[in-house]
Amino acid sequence: MLSISNLTYRISGRPILSGCSATLYPNHRIGLVGRNGAGKSTLLRLITGEIAADTGDIQIPARWSMGMTTQDAPGGDRSLLDTVLAADRARASLLDLLERPDLPPEEIAEIHARLEDISAASAPARAARILAGLGFGETAQAQPCSAFSGGWRMRVALAALLFTEPDLLLLDEPTNHLDLEATLWLEAYLKSYRGTILIVSHDRALLNSVVTDILHLEGQSLTAYKGNYDFFEKTRAERMALIAKQKEKQDAQRAHIMSFVDRFRFKASKARQAQSRLKMLSRMQPIASVADAWTVTFDFPDPQPLASPLLTIDNGDVGYGDDPAVLKRVNLRIDSDDRIALLGANGNGKSTLLKVLAGRLRVRDGLLQKSGKLKIGYFAQHQTDELSVESTPLDTLKALMPKATETVVRAQLGRFGFGEDKAETKIGNLSGGEKARLLFALISREAPHIILMDEPTNHLDVDSRQALVQAINGYEGAVILVTHDPHLVELTADRLWIVRRGQVERFEGDMNDYRRELLAERRHAQRESRVAQKVGPGPSRATGPATPGDDQVQQDGGQNAEERKQARQAAANARAALAPLKRQVAEAERLVDRIQAEIDKGRALLADPAVYSDPARSAKVPTWQKKLGALEKKLQEAEEAWLNLSAELEAAAP
Repeated sequence: MLSISNLTYRISGRPILSGCSATLYPNHRIGLVGRNGAGKSTLLRLITGEIAADTGDIQIPARWSMGMTTQDAPGGDRSLLDTVLAADRARASLLDLLERPDLPPEEIAEIHARLEDISAASAPARAARILAGLGFGETAQAQPCSAFSGGWRMRVALAALLFTEPDLLLLDEPTNHLDLEATLWLEAYLKSYRGTILIVSHDRALLNSVVTDILHLEGQSLTAYKGNYDFFEKTRAERMALIAKQKEKQDAQRAHIMSFVDRFRFKASKARQAQSRLKMLSRMQPIASVADAWTVTFDFPDPQPLASPLLTIDNGDVGYGDDPAVLKRVNLRIDSDDRIALLGANGNGKSTLLKVLAGRLRVRDGLLQKSGKLKIGYFAQHQTDELSVESTPLDTLKALMPKATETVVRAQLGRFGFGEDKAETKIGNLSGGEKARLLFALISREAPHIILMDEPTNHLDVDSRQALVQAINGYEGAVILVTHDPHLVELTADRLWIVRRGQVERFEGDMNDYRRELLAERRHAQRESRVAQKVGPGPSRATGPATPGDDQVQQDGGQNAEERKQARQAAANARAALAPLKRQVAEAERLVDRIQAEIDKGRALLADPAVYSDPARSAKVPTWQKKLGALEKKLQEAEEAWLNLSAELEAAAP
């Protein structure tokens, strides 16, 4: 087992980890969780020995091999398959030895025996299955690394790590460069992994599906929990509630003791008892208060109403330059209450479709129609690279809102968790999650009717992802979403569109149906691969992922696809039916605010001493007082109307 004992690590004198202790047992899959900046990646680097602790100790069994995700993407002319095979250095060195022409026969025999021991003959097929699982077909596997973008090459790096099968597998946000399809494959692979896994991830679905234990890094220390992420959340909440109750009880006991001391400390007959109680207080270990940690909230401003459809495409072809169309004969319609998630493997055109909807890419043929008043907010991760690192969030948003007051600009930043200090921090000093939140503030500054999101959760911690879920569900406009986070899809999307083979089609089912469809495709690909291997020699011709854990997938009962379709349509209809009532509630609330502002202005006027020293103005005081009384009566009526409408909306909400 791996043992962490009393570990402390400081940066420039500031403690990142302090007195951390934990035990990682063989064949356990542990999720390392905590807020952004808590020190999770630092702990992984301490385990690998990349950095050294100030105090404490990490004991790793000598026989354990260890591997960790890297930020260095492989490049060069070596093929993807050869790059992954080269990661097994023992196999590669033995094969290199066989190339020596002067090797004695007995050494050749010994090398072949060692290659047999490590199953070297099956290595190409195993490497091909891992690459296929991460989205590389047979043709792609034969291409050089240099032919792929950085994100795809990071997948190759992950494939190489998984291929080596270390005893201790350290994964730092392994799904950041994966699409939903590859993420589902990785879940299945890790669940069947024979070894110890320590995984840093903010992907709730991955943590719920894969891990057996949770290590929570908070307040510079580690706390261990059994079970997956949902069970950890429940257990921690119960633990925090218990600590809060214990502190409340201790505070009451302290107050009682001090009351006795204060009454009798100077009374000779009670002095000894008073001193005894003071000693009791000094021995009482204080229980730290459980202050609620700051949690970020997201709040997308609601758009002005606009008639549906907001946007339509009829028989549109989409492509880049003179290249063949990526998407052909696209037909779609977006309404004001749509919540749509795009499914499909990376490279099939999901991001291309978002660029078309955002107006960044033209429709070649066919017709795109939209209202002239339509406003669209477009979130894409690459936009964080376009932010000026020397600017601040406040200055950046001011430049985009030149007619707005600083108060309005700060209010927009505040919607996404930027208080006074963070608003004036250089962007270069913000974390990845903070930059993502800044993008949300920038794209929603004009209260768009449609928000397009391309992988919005990559740098968000679990709490921020949950805040995003709530913000999407509370937003009055349409949302089109591309994400590898199935939890986000399941909690926000009413409709699923699948992008594949150049087409955009509705997917008649839910995420469980989509998982089952993918698993069925993989099983079919595996059968074809096995047949191909029997027919002739050579590496595996698998074009789909390996499917460890397929048999563990439970066939969920419940509604069939048609019933689920009807349920989603009913939910959309219910939301549309409530829209007029929501607008009435909002207008009633605005009326209350306007009347209250007039009342405040009138009260300030009547409280001004200068009014009474001016005969002309003082003569108007009775009139102003009468007007103020009428406004207060009007306010009471407006508040009552607002409360009645709010109650009606609450009762009508599903």
